[in-house]
Amino acid sequence: MSEINTRGYRNPDRLVSTHWVADHLEDSNVLIIESNEDPLLYSAGHIPGAAEVDWTRDLNHPIRRDYLEQPEFEALIQRLGITPETTIIFYGDRNNWWATYSLWVFGLFGFHNTKIMDGGRIKWEKEGRPFTREKTILTPSTTTVGPRNDAEERIFRDAVLAHVQENGKLIDVRSPQEFSGERTHMPDYPNEGALRGGHIPGAASVPWAKAVNSEDGTFLPLGQLQELYNTGAKIEESDDVVVYCRIGERSSHTWFVLKYLLGYEKVRNYDGSWTEWGNLVGVPIEK
Repeated sequence: MSEINTRGYRNPDRLVSTHWVADHLEDSNVLIIESNEDPLLYSAGHIPGAAEVDWTRDLNHPIRRDYLEQPEFEALIQRLGITPETTIIFYGDRNNWWATYSLWVFGLFGFHNTKIMDGGRIKWEKEGRPFTREKTILTPSTTTVGPRNDAEERIFRDAVLAHVQENGKLIDVRSPQEFSGERTHMPDYPNEGALRGGHIPGAASVPWAKAVNSEDGTFLPLGQLQELYNTGAKIEESDDVVVYCRIGERSSHTWFVLKYLLGYEKVRNYDGSWTEWGNLVGVPIEK
């Protein structure tokens, strides 16, 4: 039994270890994808055979604030050589927050044969495993993609407002300073803030990074995650939960934890998050 399987997760198959990845570097049915906050990391060195998905260039609409439409995402899937038989392994910097973000967006298009490499770049590096600067050569595929489905795992501002009015459960995964309104932007991102500080009424504050070990970025075992969300935030598995942050990237990490590791029945990511809510006219805000 792998170490991941001893932690008690509801869906342990959505995680793989660095050891598993090392053993599958030559597996033609496995595609490793690196997604980072830092756009320079991949070119500086990546896992041998890994492709790159850049969140701004590859996942976002070039003009409006939204994700790619079906034709553009289909072109991405074909360029990456992904087929229906491909198992996709995401990893990256910042304890995998952009990796979970990419996994979440892929899921909007129906790609669910996806997993996260537990610990991400930091664990791979700390274990002394190899990086390469060699360009990964991919064989394009002819895979077709259906339309994006935002209904199940994504939520928009009007629905969030209705959720608040119904006393629905929300988790704010930002820093305590952002939650309190002391900061109107994420630390080190002064140009990406909002006009108002604070949080959505009724939201519980559970910073996203509390779900991982600070030493190597691996996820906490089930019992500690339950203590964090069930006991600390008073969130139950049967609740309809909305998670949010600044633009949906940190909250996708919490979405992954709640949906797959804890097995929550309904979790939606509000990717409009505080850059939208903190700039809206007339919506309620708490400090």
